[in-house]
Amino acid sequence: IRWYRCVRCDSWLPLAPPAKPKRELPPSREEIELPLRGKALRDKVVLRIIAIDRAIHFLVLGLLASAVFLFAAHEVRVRDVFYRVVNAVQGTNVSPAHPSHGGFLHTLEHLFTLKSSTLYLVAVAAAAYALLEGAEAVGLWFQRRWAEYLTFVATLVFLPYEIYELLRSVTALKVAALAVNLLIAFYLLFAKRLF
Repeated sequence: IRWYRCVRCDSWLPLAPPAKPKRELPPSREEIELPLRGKALRDKVVLRIIAIDRAIHFLVLGLLASAVFLFAAHEVRVRDVFYRVVNAVQGTNVSPAHPSHGGFLHTLEHLFTLKSSTLYLVAVAAAAYALLEGAEAVGLWFQRRWAEYLTFVATLVFLPYEIYELLRSVTALKVAALAVNLLIAFYLLFAKRLF
């Protein structure tokens, strides 16, 4: 028999020698890629979960930025279609001169009162934030230390805004988003010992 050392659990196993070994001697230590275990494996899993969260943010913000760019570029045509559809569905005469009062339609009408330069600024901000989230996702997936710092700082920068939004109106989604971001910040700060 031969004694084999398991590189995953670090235990020794007595096994029969191979009938036709591929090499005469075992590989050198530099040739062996040791699998992660314990804290290193847990850190990799948690960082990949955070990376997936950031990748979802990247996709949503990228789609939002694209939609706002398209809306800003075709605002007049979209406005005409919007008022025609609303009037056909409701049987009313809603127009820029006679706006609706309250509700979701009022919120949509408010978008048409914004200047296109404001819409382009919102789209650029959403695109920049999407790129930041994308960089975090890629860096965390490959366990780069710079990505941990970037994620920590970016998370802390947006926490005051999340708290402000939560103070304005409490919803389950806002509470969950704040809780997730606080957990990410505490994990990076204490488990990864950033500072």
